[in-house]
Amino acid sequence: MRARVRAVSLSAVILVSLALPREPRAQAATSPSEARANPSQSLAIVVNRSNPLDNLSFIDLRKIFLCERDHWPNGHRIAVAMLDYGQPERKTVLRLIYRMDETGYQDFLLREMFRGDVFIAPKILASPTIVRKFVFNAPGAIGYIRTRDVDQSVKVIRIDGLLPDDKGYRLQIDEASAGKESD
Repeated sequence: MRARVRAVSLSAVILVSLALPREPRAQAATSPSEARANPSQSLAIVVNRSNPLDNLSFIDLRKIFLCERDHWPNGHRIAVAMLDYGQPERKTVLRLIYRMDETGYQDFLLREMFRGDVFIAPKILASPTIVRKFVFNAPGAIGYIRTRDVDQSVKVIRIDGLLPDDKGYRLQIDEASAGKESD
């Protein structure tokens, strides 16, 4: 008898729930990789215009910034340019590419230089304009600047086949989290 009452009660609940008006389903929030990139918040990876590469995988980009690769396929020595401490662009690169905070990065760099694994530390530059000029003048240079700071003097590299304004581009500045990290 109890099983019959439960079955009837369960059936009644199902029928009532089916009869009730449904609220429209909320649209699933788009993930950052599905959202259209915001050009003012996108970081462009820039190289010298003579560099033959047009695309890098994110893994290769990370190897370059971690100084695990020191030459381009054309033979030029890679020279990494980074913005000065505390800049949101730098914090984004540290978080997304290096997967470190500023302290972790400093420890990493000192350790690798002490071991002799890194011969030339990344160039620390004060502004996007100076990064752009450095990349323009150094054939093996690679750096990052906001897309709004890009001009014809440098070449923007695709990352995993995507440009900074493409849907799914990974290098987006999150001002809120960039501002929270400690130096």
